[in-house]
Amino acid sequence: MASFRINKLQLTVAVLLTVSAVASACSSQETVSPPTSHTTAAHTHTEDTTTPAATQTTAAHTHTDLQVGSYLDNYSISDAVFGTQTTVTVSGNTRTIVTNALPNHETGLFPNSGNPNTISAQSNRYEYPTNPTYRGAASEVHVPGVAVNGVKFEPGTAETVTCATGETYRIEGLQNTFNLGMDFNNAHVQPTGAYHYHGLSELLAEIHTDSDDGLVHVGFAADGHLIYISATDTYKPSYRLTASLRTGSGCQGSLGGRQGSNVVVGGTTPDGTYTSDWEYIAGHGDLDECNGTFIEDQYIYVITNEFPYISRCLNGEFSEARPSGPNSERPPRGRSESTLGEPNLAVAAAQLGVSEAQLRSALGPPPPDIDAAASSLGISPGALHAALDGSR
Repeated sequence: MASFRINKLQLTVAVLLTVSAVASACSSQETVSPPTSHTTAAHTHTEDTTTPAATQTTAAHTHTDLQVGSYLDNYSISDAVFGTQTTVTVSGNTRTIVTNALPNHETGLFPNSGNPNTISAQSNRYEYPTNPTYRGAASEVHVPGVAVNGVKFEPGTAETVTCATGETYRIEGLQNTFNLGMDFNNAHVQPTGAYHYHGLSELLAEIHTDSDDGLVHVGFAADGHLIYISATDTYKPSYRLTASLRTGSGCQGSLGGRQGSNVVVGGTTPDGTYTSDWEYIAGHGDLDECNGTFIEDQYIYVITNEFPYISRCLNGEFSEARPSGPNSERPPRGRSESTLGEPNLAVAAAQLGVSEAQLRSALGPPPPDIDAAASSLGISPGALHAALDGSR
């Protein structure tokens, strides 16, 4: 995000052109309680009122304006144009997010050439702590959190390239080699119809702030810490491309068609196409391994314009429970995020400390009964979910 101001103007013009036809036929009002009204394009967005925070110097530059506002309390978002219905309530140490997961802003066209799925309403419920516990021990996470509008953050993908020589490469969502159908919000759609962010969405930040500088609060992490976007692209991740050439021959992708056949990997230079192209170097940037940092003694996560884009791990205590609801499950076995594929049972079994045969037997024929399978293996359903998702 080289310039938030310039991109914001460009995107606002795009929204005006796209929404004007819809607005002539209907009007909408998005409400956030307690709201501050702000009109964008042809409909009304209401958003949080922010209070500038004191300045704190960390590393080699100055951090200012840690914005929070009304999204820390109870609020609701209802948008008649985009269909967004999200209600967030805080009770004790629990923040409950009930949402249909429809974004309250423009999206790209779906289906498209790289993503055959159609956006549809979900029925999701998340429960996150309001008083997070920082452990300082990074733990991998599949869905690190949810945006304030109810759309989930999910930076990883299910797509892979597997080589006859044994190497497996996870394809990144944001790269220029494979077409995964990402739109201008760095988002696309799963077979369930779930729209989700793989990276920074400037429209998400634009709708939920009146400021063009500082850190904009845009979401909640599963461990309870807050998720921000830096409007000025101030914070830099501590990842860099590896120097070693890739290895592997006889490689095939999981995407099918021309994108999946005879993928050349061996001897190629890491360029960000695959997750393994990146390596974490402590202190290389401003953020830690999970794209987090302390500001004014508060630990936060920052969505960045560079890898890892959105946190792939969390430093607080959390339980990666799936959101409840009939449309909140991962694609059925045999289906990947955008097209087709399946979890790697050998990898999942190794992570769980059981044999592949034991895992396959416990899961049984699709669709698997996760609770029964976990019980037969002597593990928790959450651990089984995490192992299966992590192997995709």
